[in-house]
Amino acid sequence: MPKIISANLNGIRSAAKKGFFEWIAKESADFICVQELKAQEPDMTTQFLTPDGYIGHFHYAEKKGYSGVGVYSKRQPNAVRIGFGDAEFDAEGRYVECDFGDLTVISLYCPSGSSSEERQAAKFRFMEVFLPHLQALKDSGREIVICGDWNIAHKEIDLKNWKSNQKNSGFLPEERAWLTRIFDQLGLVDVYRRLHPDTTGEAYTWWSNRGQAWANNVGWRIDYHIATAGIAAKAKSASIYKDERFSDHSPLIISYSE
Repeated sequence: MPKIISANLNGIRSAAKKGFFEWIAKESADFICVQELKAQEPDMTTQFLTPDGYIGHFHYAEKKGYSGVGVYSKRQPNAVRIGFGDAEFDAEGRYVECDFGDLTVISLYCPSGSSSEERQAAKFRFMEVFLPHLQALKDSGREIVICGDWNIAHKEIDLKNWKSNQKNSGFLPEERAWLTRIFDQLGLVDVYRRLHPDTTGEAYTWWSNRGQAWANNVGWRIDYHIATAGIAAKAKSASIYKDERFSDHSPLIISYSE
């Protein structure tokens, strides 16, 4: 059954030094979606481009040391699309789409708005232009899994300190409502929540580097597999890998039946 991993690396070079590639060799997933490469093409070593048994396709940001996403697969895709057709956000390296037979696997890195009002405004612009793209994907009739860092915790269950974060980027009412539209209006599925509707602390995928967030499990669930209903219904198991730390995020692993 296809096993798909989503992992925000917070720098591919940093994650490599922490054993990420040794780990994925052991996991033997069919597809690995990575975000926040923080690297350009000249920075990519053979190990980063084609780790043992995998082929990689990447979208690099124009700005050095920023963003960037990729999809690793064991077989060559039938088609690859780099970027989703918006000049502003395609320049930031946020989207790789790969077709494998009837299945489309996408690695996505949504903007964060936490650094400034300007970046929050950019995040809102992204949400506005990306929603019709999601609708078009849904309307294509293909089975689609969009893996990545969406930079939004959907519900109170999805972060430790929800009360104190209601006015902070990542848990703003407008952001949460946007995810609700994706699920309720577009009919896409939050796959982890389908399997684990009530899980709280075990569901977190990101912890701030400030304070003792990791030690105290003051986390957020902001990494998702968001999928069309057909493939979502085939999800059999979902887990978050925390035994090793490659990044400030933990990889989300979901296995689907054929």
